Amino acid sequence: MDEKKNNPNQLNVELPAEIARGVYTNLAVISHSNSEFVMDFIQALPGTPKAEVRSRIIMTPFHAKRLLMALKDNIEKFERNFGEVPVQGGNDLKLPPNFGGPTGIA
Repeated sequence: MDEKKNNPNQLNVELPAEIARGVYTNLAVISHSNSEFVMDFIQALPGTPKAEVRSRIIMTPFHAKRLLMALKDNIEKFERNFGEVPVQGGNDLKLPPNFGGPTGIA
């Protein structure tokens, strides 16, 4: 017997082509209530005053914490293989200065 066919814990995940392409974002805004976390993934372009929410993910606090743990685990594995990921400004959550417009003249 095929073990995969008889495993009730097996989850078959389908990835439609339009989702597989992915969406580039470089900013996330996270908010929460007592029952859910809302994560807006945004594409902000340097020198433009507007930014567009490219995707919104809503999940329970339980699943948000599991996501946090999975991200932490993956970042640790990434850094073991490729070195530490630098974070500009430390834990400062402000936008980089160049996102407000041009900062220099060439």
